[in-house]
Amino acid sequence: MDLKHKVSQDSDISQQTLALEKAKKKVRRIKDFYRSLTSAAFTILIVGSVNYYLNKWSHPWFLWVVFGLSISLFFKALKVYDISVFSKDWEERKIKEYMDKDKFN
Repeated sequence: MDLKHKVSQDSDISQQTLALEKAKKKVRRIKDFYRSLTSAAFTILIVGSVNYYLNKWSHPWFLWVVFGLSISLFFKALKVYDISVFSKDWEERKIKEYMDKDKFN
């Protein structure tokens, strides 16, 4: 086995290792999101039950809890599923714009 083949194999292994670590991190983030979702559901159930027990929905204050948890879960979902308001193309244009701006200053 020659040196070039050995270096190529090492490079492939390190790329596979990096890909595996990236996949594990992604799965961990999704798992954490589902835990947050489950926790939010139980919290809403408990707070809603307390609200009903105390005043039979005459003052549905538990909806504030639902609202707050929904906002939190929305932003977690955006992060976990890599959903961005700004596209990669936009990011690259802005980076280039700022680099060009700094170059001339």
